[in-house]
Amino acid sequence: MSTPLQVTARLRDPVTTDDHIRGPADAAVTIVEYGDFQCQFCGAAYPNLHELLRQRANTVRLVYRYFPIANVHPYAERAAETAEAAGVRGRFWEMHDWLYEHQDQLDPVHLSLGVEQVGLPPDELNAEVENRAHADRVRRDFVGGIRSGVNGTPTLFVNGIRHDGGYDLPDLLTAADAAANA
Repeated sequence: MSTPLQVTARLRDPVTTDDHIRGPADAAVTIVEYGDFQCQFCGAAYPNLHELLRQRANTVRLVYRYFPIANVHPYAERAAETAEAAGVRGRFWEMHDWLYEHQDQLDPVHLSLGVEQVGLPPDELNAEVENRAHADRVRRDFVGGIRSGVNGTPTLFVNGIRHDGGYDLPDLLTAADAAANA
């Protein structure tokens, strides 16, 4: 009788200064999330990750990477490109939070209102999104996710190793604490 080969999925693209990072640069624990702004499971993980960062402010940082599953979520790519356009202007996290807090309003009209609510020029951002100015960045994250074994969202990597546990707060706290103490 043979034992099946078990492979641990690892993050293939290291975190760089080009990534969207929330938390201390010298954090003992880095969580990389591959997410889709229209995914209900990412929406459920969002407040837990936010609370994890609050509770472990000195030890955990979060890196967000785009993984829009466009064949299931028709507004996911547009939302990702809008977030990236906001990021170019130093407002990625404000847009990120708005997108997850308004997941049912990601159509172009509501998205323009959201851009305005975070204090950015909607006409300017809409033009960039229409021209696909940030599509390469979104695609780069997506391809990096594929290379790392991402096949759904949210997919989390804790210090480079895929987290196959849950994304409720107790599971995230346990994973972060274990990584910090490793």
